[in-house]
Amino acid sequence: MLPRGRPRAMGAAALLLLLLLLGFLLFGGDLGCERRKQGGRAGAPGCFPGPLMPRVPPDGRLRRAAALDGDPGAGPGDHNRSDCGPPPPRPSKCELLHVAIVCAGHNSSRDVITLVKSMLFYRKNPLHLHLVTDAVARNILEMLFHTWMVPAVRVSFYNAEELKSQVSWIPNKHYSGLYGLMKLVLPSALPAELAHVIVLDTDVTFASDISELWALFAHFSDTQAIGLVENQSDWYLGNLWKNHRPWPALGRGFNTGVILLRLDRLRQAGWEQMWRLTARRELLTLPATSLADQDIFNAVIKEHPGLVQPLPCVWNVQLSDHTLAERCYSAASDLKVIHWNSPKKLQVKNKHVEFFRNFYLTFLEYDGNLLRRELFGCPSQPPPGAEQLQQALAQLDEEDPCFEFRQQQLTVHRVHVTFLPHEPPPPRPHDVTLVAQLSMDRLQMLEALCRHWPGPMSLALYLTDAEAQQFLHFIESSPVLAARQDVAYHVVYREGPLYPVNQLRNVALAQALTPYVFLSDIDFLPAYSLYDYLRASIEQLGLGSQRKAALVVPAFETLHYRFSFPHSKVELLALLDVGALYTFRYHEWPRGHAPTDYARWREAQAPYRVQWAADYEPYVVVPRDCPRYDPRFVGFGWNKVAHIVELDAQEYELLVLPEAFTIHLPHAPSLDISRFRSSPTYRDCLQALKDEFHQDLSRHHGAAALKYLPALQQPQSPARG
Repeated sequence: MLPRGRPRAMGAAALLLLLLLLGFLLFGGDLGCERRKQGGRAGAPGCFPGPLMPRVPPDGRLRRAAALDGDPGAGPGDHNRSDCGPPPPRPSKCELLHVAIVCAGHNSSRDVITLVKSMLFYRKNPLHLHLVTDAVARNILEMLFHTWMVPAVRVSFYNAEELKSQVSWIPNKHYSGLYGLMKLVLPSALPAELAHVIVLDTDVTFASDISELWALFAHFSDTQAIGLVENQSDWYLGNLWKNHRPWPALGRGFNTGVILLRLDRLRQAGWEQMWRLTARRELLTLPATSLADQDIFNAVIKEHPGLVQPLPCVWNVQLSDHTLAERCYSAASDLKVIHWNSPKKLQVKNKHVEFFRNFYLTFLEYDGNLLRRELFGCPSQPPPGAEQLQQALAQLDEEDPCFEFRQQQLTVHRVHVTFLPHEPPPPRPHDVTLVAQLSMDRLQMLEALCRHWPGPMSLALYLTDAEAQQFLHFIESSPVLAARQDVAYHVVYREGPLYPVNQLRNVALAQALTPYVFLSDIDFLPAYSLYDYLRASIEQLGLGSQRKAALVVPAFETLHYRFSFPHSKVELLALLDVGALYTFRYHEWPRGHAPTDYARWREAQAPYRVQWAADYEPYVVVPRDCPRYDPRFVGFGWNKVAHIVELDAQEYELLVLPEAFTIHLPHAPSLDISRFRSSPTYRDCLQALKDEFHQDLSRHHGAAALKYLPALQQPQSPARG
């Protein structure tokens, strides 16, 4: 949640968005309907520019496009253009608006988030999102909306798998596959009591308040049930290339990227039977749909034209390959919804594509935390946990020297799991996932890590919205990283002054899918053979139900940015003996790894047990259902130590593996380490957190927790790092 009582600095994306919106007032000339000879006023409030209608020269030589009824003499009264009159009445301030979206897969889920950001930026009404998703998209979006905690937004999910059988009989050449046909079944899939819904493709971006679109339901006649914008290309005219044979449509046809549906009327009209009969008939002579549901919608409308209410073209400005969309608008302020309906998406060619691209990218990188704003005057059910969170925040004392620590602990970060396409590993009884967390300044470690660890990984990244897009491009531009589908990246969006290290670890740990996890840090490179060795050790030691243990992987470090990585324990010992390697933090914090007993490890041929000691923080392999990290430890200090204390308190054996090792690479110190070293207040706050941790430990483990009290009372040295 947003920090209480502290103003947020405006990010670059927010500033760019404001500049773009200001540009709406400066881009182009005529801001309303074009001046008509009949006396219409240019720029009258609520006027809509006509779709596909080039400006008419004074001599009238350029004819307007024909109306959809096929009349070649159609003129200015084109049915897809509103007269220059008052706009339809807006919905009441607190009326709930319903929006349906079909979404499947990792990439489509990212598109939905950008679409929702644009809606939230302009909206003034409560929203209910109806999301038809596959299992992947539901897992992503359920977590995202749960942690986003946007007021006055409800989300309902519908299982796309249950709808596939209703459309799987339709051959479809469109890249959207079966999911591109599912809008056809929304009248039966959505709740029976739902009468009105706006249906959107995932590749649209709003440039206006969605309530203005909802208001167009008021234009429907008693028989109209579908609101659509005319298709802004010649696709359905069949003249794009030789032997081009599209599905039947009225004139140019309609585009289904933005749809207003009167669900009640469609159900009464027998919509399901209607579209099925039409599709089966057309498929007798056509091999497949080319534009998925859009072809079938148009074929039905061709046969039942009374169903459709044409919408002003600005509600679906289509940027397809052969678009004529520039005839639709004369100024940026005309635009309402931008639709990237070409397979090329942002790479499509268009006269004003740079403007549209910048507009889209602004929302893509916009800080979603800024959209957690309430709708004043509209009482609504708060998101789950929001009331308790606000109460806890209200109890904080801003004069407390540890206020930032307390506030950071309570911050609920937006979480986008599996940000990139991911293939879960096949189930294997002794498989291990490497779990780690990182920020933008550690991305350069990923390629080397992938070369060292061939198994699955679950990585949490602490990024801003803009950095998330930089990360995406980083992965796509790396052949090594792009080829690894078994690495799951989970974006935790940045908020607050301190690094939430244990919250990040818990996100990565919760998303691991194998029975065991190797809890590592991003600046360590494991031995090349470690993945296979760990799986073999887990099996040989009989871990799991037979034995409760944490396998210790001895940690070493090099002070050289470039060195020859050892391929075996023998090579590592040779480097250790000549001073090219050291035991980890030997110079600064030997207590952290001394219990591993490196002298014994040199000679060990079999795993050996060690005892917990104060400040011990080894890197371990544990079952996936191990205790989670304590999220109260933010910034630097005691975040791993507290976890090892909890493992010991729960009676995990600590077993050191004789052939395992991992090596830390040098890097610049983090901001939190610098603050820890320089600030006595920072160290005092960390001590306060340790005291609270022990109190909770005592509540859970009773007298057994007394064992840890001396370690918790030891002061932290500023050299610790």
